[in-house]
Amino acid sequence: MKSEELNTSVFPTWCPGCGDYGIWAALKKALSKLDTPIENVVIVYGIGCSGNMASFVKVYGVHGLHGRAIPVAEGIKLANKKLKVIVVGGDGDLLGEGVAHLVAASRSNPDITVILHNNQIYGLTTGQSSPISLKGSKSKTYPMGTPDEPLNPVQLALTLGASQVMRGFAGDIEHLTTLISDAINHEGFSLVEVLQPCVTFNKINTYAWFRERIKKLEQPERSRLEALKKGVWTNQQIMIGEFFRESKPVLGYSYGVLERKNLLELKRKREMNKLFESFR
Repeated sequence: MKSEELNTSVFPTWCPGCGDYGIWAALKKALSKLDTPIENVVIVYGIGCSGNMASFVKVYGVHGLHGRAIPVAEGIKLANKKLKVIVVGGDGDLLGEGVAHLVAASRSNPDITVILHNNQIYGLTTGQSSPISLKGSKSKTYPMGTPDEPLNPVQLALTLGASQVMRGFAGDIEHLTTLISDAINHEGFSLVEVLQPCVTFNKINTYAWFRERIKKLEQPERSRLEALKKGVWTNQQIMIGEFFRESKPVLGYSYGVLERKNLLELKRKREMNKLFESFR
């Protein structure tokens, strides 16, 4: 399959130059290389500019509530382990409204891939600070400068025990395609943070700003501690690539009846009358 075959009849509505275009291109390329039939791929989208991708990729998709894409994806995977399940969300969606779900998934290791669009801003609502906005950056919510220290999703996921943690850049589509492909094929929870500009509301973190600071990792680190060190953001250097990967038990794969069958394969007749009568 060619990546162009995954286009829909809807043309993207993102601002010209938005980093979402690069992520969209890399995701389609990664999907086109999968051994899994495309009908066995499901993408769950959050709310925000990244979530608008639901209209632009020709695969099965679910547009969830704000911040709730991860638990929806987990439910889909637990119901049918044959599916490749991917989450697409922004830094506001996944680290603001949905941060508790990211914490839980990093710990429990469901077999899903989370692609986190990081443009350091709430773009769809026209420019509010997100949990990852750089300290001092100005926005509609903080016109005098954001007072908070930003979250670091790579370090957060590593600390919580995520089995695969990556960071890519929307301006390097080939490298990002490789990362996303590896993440989808990894058995367990994968976080792929993607650095991207918001050309309309973030005038600091531009393509040029990132290119001046980005350096690629040659290979994953052997320990979480070393990966944590490499995951640090500084004004001089930002590492991208695969930080850490390990094999560990996957949520649902060794859990009671799910070890033997998919939930969809369980055919049980449920009698509800007694339950309904108990409420009369």
